[in-house]
Amino acid sequence: MLPRPLQPWGRLCRWSNPFVQLLALTVVTFGVLAPLTCDQLLYSYYFIRSWYLNPMSQEFVKQNQEDGLSALRYFERLQTPNTSERLGSEVFHPWLLITIITVQRPPEFHYVLQVASRFHRLLQECGPPCRHHQILLCNVETDPGSHQDAQLLSNFMAVVNHYGGHKKVEPGMNQFEKEKQDYTYCLEKSLQTYDPEYVLLVEDDAVPEEEIFPVLQHLLQTRFSKAHLRDALYVKLYHPERLQRYINPEPMRILEWLGVGMFFGSLLGLAYAWASGRSSLVWPIVLFFAVYSMLLVELVGRHYFLELRRLAPPLYNVVPVTECCTPAMLFSASSARRALGYLKELRCRRGFAKDTALYSLLRVRGERAFVVEPNLVRHVKRNVLLIAPTNPSRKGKD
Repeated sequence: MLPRPLQPWGRLCRWSNPFVQLLALTVVTFGVLAPLTCDQLLYSYYFIRSWYLNPMSQEFVKQNQEDGLSALRYFERLQTPNTSERLGSEVFHPWLLITIITVQRPPEFHYVLQVASRFHRLLQECGPPCRHHQILLCNVETDPGSHQDAQLLSNFMAVVNHYGGHKKVEPGMNQFEKEKQDYTYCLEKSLQTYDPEYVLLVEDDAVPEEEIFPVLQHLLQTRFSKAHLRDALYVKLYHPERLQRYINPEPMRILEWLGVGMFFGSLLGLAYAWASGRSSLVWPIVLFFAVYSMLLVELVGRHYFLELRRLAPPLYNVVPVTECCTPAMLFSASSARRALGYLKELRCRRGFAKDTALYSLLRVRGERAFVVEPNLVRHVKRNVLLIAPTNPSRKGKD
């Protein structure tokens, strides 16, 4: 007797059928492997908040306290230099001036000491390429003498105080306007005192990454010599990790996301064709792997995908800026003067903080600004608080 012809559903369920193979790959990847390997990644969709958020928060707080004590011991071990030997006290017109804006914070974390010790160490390790870099501490505490960490740092680097003596906070000034005026004071004082080529304005809870100076060297000497980047109003070195996803109201990332799909779709399609013994690619297979790659990168977390760019300075990305936030901002001397002029004409308030004010200038004044990816600083305060809202489009202030 002749065998009965295979029914359509039978042919469909055979393991050699590409549909069955790709369906199995999808189920195993997104239903088994990704949940098992990404459940502790804070910025992944697979992160299980109810299991890991509280213990992870406690661990971050503990680690941050230890880092603060390590930073304190770092400066205590240093031999206090003479005034003429302080880092940045007698050197004018540096190529890059690193201005750390500091205010009194919870003393157990020693935020500013963490930032200053990392910059100090990295400058020592950098050697000749960083010989024209300097550090300035800008103390914006209303009672500057009460800021003990700033007093300690005055033994090792130049310090300027916004308040003290006859300078007081204006009565009735809101906190957002005060922060803006502190920011403009530190930027203006940096220009007046040192006349640098570039100013890196860093808040005292933004710890630099180890590779910050080689990357900045590459960006400023190579990438920002191009006409479309040269005249930027500012360059952000930090954007909150929770706002770095592809599904976010920032259109430039959609183009990147599509590029990821096209590249990995073709690559995985070729690998599948080779493994299955097929002689050529077919567009449905490529399309499947493009969507597969895009979903995988988004669900696991774009933040972790960006970390691959740390392999070398040329791999860092420079894209149009987004609104939030200001832990680390790079200005050229000319752009700093423009930003100062703009900001002095604005008054900040709740809902219109200094980061929003700076971003609003791009449209009003016809300026351009950019952000570097991945981040070149780590926001300590964010790691302590561990606020990771499930809504990626929420642009809360950091």
